[in-house]
Amino acid sequence: MKCISVYTNDFTAFSDILDAIMEHSFAEDEEKEIEGITVSESGHVPENYIDRMKHRPEVVVMKWKDKNVTILQHGQVFEILLPDAEANVVH
Repeated sequence: MKCISVYTNDFTAFSDILDAIMEHSFAEDEEKEIEGITVSESGHVPENYIDRMKHRPEVVVMKWKDKNVTILQHGQVFEILLPDAEANVVH
C-alpha cells in the first residue's frame, strides 16, 4: 500500500485539504505544502501495517469506503493508505 503522510494533528485542517491531497499524484518521496500543511509521499507499507497499528491505543483508524482508503491518525500525523491498484489511479 502507498502511504501519504500529512503532518498535522488538526482533524478539521486535515479534512479541509483531503480532497486536494487525493487529487494530487505524488511522485516517490515528493513533499508538498497544502494550505500550510506538509504532505509527503512516504513510500509503501506492508499489508499487515494496518493490523499492527489497530492494536496501538494511541492510533485512530478511519476507513473511507467510497475510495477504498484507510486513514490512520497518531501523534501529529495522518497517514493515508492507498491500495497499490488505487495508488496508480489517484490524480
